[in-house]
Amino acid sequence: MLALGWSFWCILLSLHMPLHGLEIFEHDSHKVICSQGLSKCKMKDEMPVNPSKNTVDVQTLKPDFKLCCTNKTACALCLVIDIEFNIDPDEDTEDQGSSGSEMEEYREDKITSQGSLTVCYCTEASMPKCKKVVFTVNNEALTQQNQLKISVVITQSDGFPFEISLIVRSSTITERVAAPSFNEVCSQELQKTLPECQVPKFTFAVNSKMNQVELQLEDGNKIPPSMCIQYEQKGRCQSWNRMTIPLYSVTRCMCLQLWYEDGQRSTRSLQCPFNKSDSLNESQKNIWENITVSKPHVQMTSFGEMLSWNVSAPCRLDGKVWLLKKHSRSRSAFSQQLENGTAWKQNIKGLWVNTFVFENVPLRPLPCLMMRVKGMEHDLGPFCFDDNVAAGRWRWSLLATAVMLLAFITVLLLWSFHKSIKGWVWSWQHGGIVKSEFFFSTFTKTHKHIHPQQYNSNLLFSKVCKMRHVVLLSPPDVDDATSKLVCQIGSNLSDKGFSVSVDQWSRREQCNWGPLPWLHSQLLELNSLGGRVLLVLTRRALERTEEWMHWNKDIINESMGNKENDLPKLWSPYSDLFTASLSLIQADKLLDRAGKRFVLVKFDSHPRETHTRDRCLPELLQGLPLFSLPSQNQSLLAELTVTKTERGSYGGR
Repeated sequence: MLALGWSFWCILLSLHMPLHGLEIFEHDSHKVICSQGLSKCKMKDEMPVNPSKNTVDVQTLKPDFKLCCTNKTACALCLVIDIEFNIDPDEDTEDQGSSGSEMEEYREDKITSQGSLTVCYCTEASMPKCKKVVFTVNNEALTQQNQLKISVVITQSDGFPFEISLIVRSSTITERVAAPSFNEVCSQELQKTLPECQVPKFTFAVNSKMNQVELQLEDGNKIPPSMCIQYEQKGRCQSWNRMTIPLYSVTRCMCLQLWYEDGQRSTRSLQCPFNKSDSLNESQKNIWENITVSKPHVQMTSFGEMLSWNVSAPCRLDGKVWLLKKHSRSRSAFSQQLENGTAWKQNIKGLWVNTFVFENVPLRPLPCLMMRVKGMEHDLGPFCFDDNVAAGRWRWSLLATAVMLLAFITVLLLWSFHKSIKGWVWSWQHGGIVKSEFFFSTFTKTHKHIHPQQYNSNLLFSKVCKMRHVVLLSPPDVDDATSKLVCQIGSNLSDKGFSVSVDQWSRREQCNWGPLPWLHSQLLELNSLGGRVLLVLTRRALERTEEWMHWNKDIINESMGNKENDLPKLWSPYSDLFTASLSLIQADKLLDRAGKRFVLVKFDSHPRETHTRDRCLPELLQGLPLFSLPSQNQSLLAELTVTKTERGSYGGR
């Protein structure tokens, strides 16, 4: 129970852990430091399940993390607990065993007495660890306040980890303490005493013959450290894997970060050795020689004309910029301070850029820019540009507007004539446009009352058709004339280069497989080659569709009424090919893809037997492409030839 109570205290008190500075604590091998009046102080481990009760009255408990060192070397984080307690000299602190005569024992008890106290500590998610301190109290040396002090030093082999939070408790007093972070410890000039804080340091020498700066490590470590170079202390640090730096890239704001990659957490040293004016003359010269001024940027605002320049340099600059009239070279009233502040931004090339904006500046003629940099003996400039810079920007803006307007008009025209353009492209891709006698011979033989002039108009088709698959399905209860017409349509499509399957040509396969499996096999070939299923409509086909829809609706209603024992018998899709096609059309309509696979075909010679409008068709067939032959021969052939993306542009509905 005591261990569970300790765990609760550790979780609760860890929410308010204060951070503090780190002190160096010099100690020998002693782990208990006793104040005057105490002797024979010893510390031992104590079981946290049932720790001994304190024989003294603990007043204060002050835990703290310190850097425990021996002769200022081999330092590590340790926990030091200062405990203050009171002792009443008139009372025995702890019972003594009998030894010697009773008089001597009574006399010794009056002079000295034994005492002990227990202190425990834990983290948020660990069991507490306890230490018991046993000591001897010299009653004659006690002051009137009877207050004594003990310092308990708790160490670990590798030291306590950084940022650890502990709960410390003795008797009824509980305190909390947090170890400092790695960066806090190593920022206190403790690199020499703590191994984790040691960082590489270097000196440099200029090699004039090689035009380079050579870096030399001070600690003599044979393993080269990792290094990166940055311009300004807040600049981006770019990786550098050599111990030499070209002389032309050295500036006063160049800084180097060095650290050892030892697989553990290590500290980086930031050193800027060239920031002193007398360290390297080239460091300042390289800045002045790499100052650049961009072309002025002209912008129109609601307040007038605005002129801006970009000034870039390896380091941030201090100084002043002002405008200068081009022809008179007299100084204008426009000037700004050049300050080494937050206005400077580092670009992707590592240069620092500052933008200077002047408003309401006369642009005829375009003024020049002058610059004075702190530390330079002379001014920089003038930076002058042609007067056509502003005019040129206006010309470019006008040209860009004209190009955008032309592009908009072109897109508008293409959208307006997209149907005609698609027809031209389609004809060109398929070898040109020629006349064809498609279906002519078929209908002249079976329907002699139709005049041949009806077929000569608008019968333009492609010479060559891609190898697409067409499945031609006859209507139910088909007569001889319609059956012959369906076969003639299949033959003509085959002559045009299509892969054609007619249900009347595959009676043996249908008998062996069944209507629905045969139709599924044709759809698989259709999916691989592309193409459509042509469903021929007659009056009997429309009546059969209405009957199929009626029976299908009845079985759905009966199923919802839970009349499972008296269900009407639904037509099986395995009974005939036309019923199988209706089942597949219904399934495809649920997936919104029926119009991509099925096409309806009717004949002009049967105007009274079939409907001519989509809304007059049965609901199952509404929305499918509908073509009337031979008046829409060209549209049908285009529908069978074009790709999926073009589909819908040719063919009647």
